[in-house]
Amino acid sequence: MTRTTYHYEGGLLVPRRKLLVSALAAGAGSALGFPALALDSKPLKGVTLNTSLYSSPYSKLLRPWIPEFEEATGAKVNFDTPGFPVYNQRADLELSTKGAAFDAVNVTFIYSSRWINSGWLTPLDGYINDPNKTPANFDIRDFLEGALAPERGRDGQLYGIPWQAEVTIAAASRFDVLKQSGLAFPDTTDAWLEAAKLLNRKERAAGFVTDNHYGWTFIPFLQAFGGDVFRKAPDDLFPTLDSPEAIAAADYFARLLREYGPDGVVSYTSDQAVQSLKAGRSHLSVQGQINLSQLADASSSKVAASAAWGQVPKGVAGRFPGTAIHGWGIPVGSKNKDAAWQFIRWATSKETLQRAVAAGYGSPTRRSDIDSPLYRERQRANGYDIAALVTASVDLSAKQGHMKYRTVAAYPQVDQQINKAIELIVTGQRTPEQAMKQAQTASIAELRRAGVSV
Repeated sequence: MTRTTYHYEGGLLVPRRKLLVSALAAGAGSALGFPALALDSKPLKGVTLNTSLYSSPYSKLLRPWIPEFEEATGAKVNFDTPGFPVYNQRADLELSTKGAAFDAVNVTFIYSSRWINSGWLTPLDGYINDPNKTPANFDIRDFLEGALAPERGRDGQLYGIPWQAEVTIAAASRFDVLKQSGLAFPDTTDAWLEAAKLLNRKERAAGFVTDNHYGWTFIPFLQAFGGDVFRKAPDDLFPTLDSPEAIAAADYFARLLREYGPDGVVSYTSDQAVQSLKAGRSHLSVQGQINLSQLADASSSKVAASAAWGQVPKGVAGRFPGTAIHGWGIPVGSKNKDAAWQFIRWATSKETLQRAVAAGYGSPTRRSDIDSPLYRERQRANGYDIAALVTASVDLSAKQGHMKYRTVAAYPQVDQQINKAIELIVTGQRTPEQAMKQAQTASIAELRRAGVSV
């Protein structure tokens, strides 16, 4: 088998033969934004880039492509991809010390305000606006404005390039079983509970599963019940986790997990929850669309022909889909900022993200990808238009503004208290009222330690 070698042309990786033809026509041009480099030049030779991104479908796609970047540039890339909680702990600690351990990191949505506005990340506008470092075909305007907004600081500058715009949706892995029981896809919290109860243990599968980041997966239910995390984020950050609505929502959500979830459900990561659904071992779920769209992949999913999708269930207060933006950023302590930018530019270029979409990536941030026939077609399965569900959820979130709680700098501390409260309820160590009051008290203490006036 002949191995294709790649070089940079106009900021994009292209096969060597194409490069030679265009170079003869237009001169050597630039490679990675540096002018007048010879065709075989390795502009980042000798540079070792330490990068970190939590484990995700995108990171799994990117990993086998990184050698192409290394071959084209001469750089060596260490690509660290721990689980989501471990990544956040490591990154938060490293960034807070302004250390040099990482050159490019994920700007996690729940930490974005803290990391950006604390001065721990490098502003990217200078790189984007410099034609010697960023060619016009990178096209920052192609990214969704809603995805760029959380990556900006109070100074208006951009600190991250988004690679993921995630929305929580709902899915049924064996919708055929639900239909046989005379039920439609559950659209309300009451219908969701009824469906989970009916499906539980049918076909030897659990009724409901989700991942144990409850500060993400529980909140759509909390808000549907009329509760919220804060009194009025981002202006009034007094927690409201012990309100009657919050306690009722926690009781409901914990019941879904305890009575209808698989054994050991409180230990399930997002990957484990998705695998349970794809294998037909669980029926219903609310998670990010980047995870639940995988149910349609016939090459890896046993339920590809029977799966169904919908928006997150609505409750008495309405419908509140979660949205989360993740992006690549450069720590202020990095010693290889220019090289890190070239890596980020490659990792979020039109070519790389188009390639990801072609490989099945379901959470793009570029308008050109979202509007592409390939993406739209891939997001249709069994008569369901997942892309339309995502767009509707993004629009609803923008209209209602219910995600403001998640971008405040102090949310990660409260997030951990929510995680702990739901686990305590599911495992029977606390009643819903005890656990949520404990979360309320602990959150107030955490906020005060962070300097928030509550």
